[in-house]
Amino acid sequence: MYIKLLDKSSVEYLKELNVLFSHAFDDQENYQKFSPSDNYLNKLLSKEDILCYVALEKLENQTQREILVGGLVAYVLEKFEQERKEIYIYDLAVDERFRRKGIARSLINALKVKAKEISASVIYVQADYGDDPAIQLYTSMGVKEKVLHFDIQVE
Repeated sequence: MYIKLLDKSSVEYLKELNVLFSHAFDDQENYQKFSPSDNYLNKLLSKEDILCYVALEKLENQTQREILVGGLVAYVLEKFEQERKEIYIYDLAVDERFRRKGIARSLINALKVKAKEISASVIYVQADYGDDPAIQLYTSMGVKEKVLHFDIQVE
């Protein structure tokens, strides 16, 4: 297994990642119903403030290219109160057939390397109550804060 940071030539991987997210989060409505165009995805992957990593596995007895087994999407946020950056992990998932093998941790560690390169001060992520595997992973890698999250609808 290896980790790849996607770039503008990686649109097919990002499309596969959306499929993985739709299954992992049981949310086909948001991840599959209105799939963005290749041009849109190419523009996203060209931006320096959007980081998409995928975990790829080459299976034995498989002649085709490697398969995507996990991934994360993160946003680099430039702060106004100080000259610094923070990184927000928006989505992170691993194909259920490949879980409990350190893939999510490897994805976060790859992001940590990038965070250091761009002088980000912190990486943060949220987890939902009841998502015990995610909470356990994030607790092992960072400090838990008790916060409230609100979605404000745009009408």
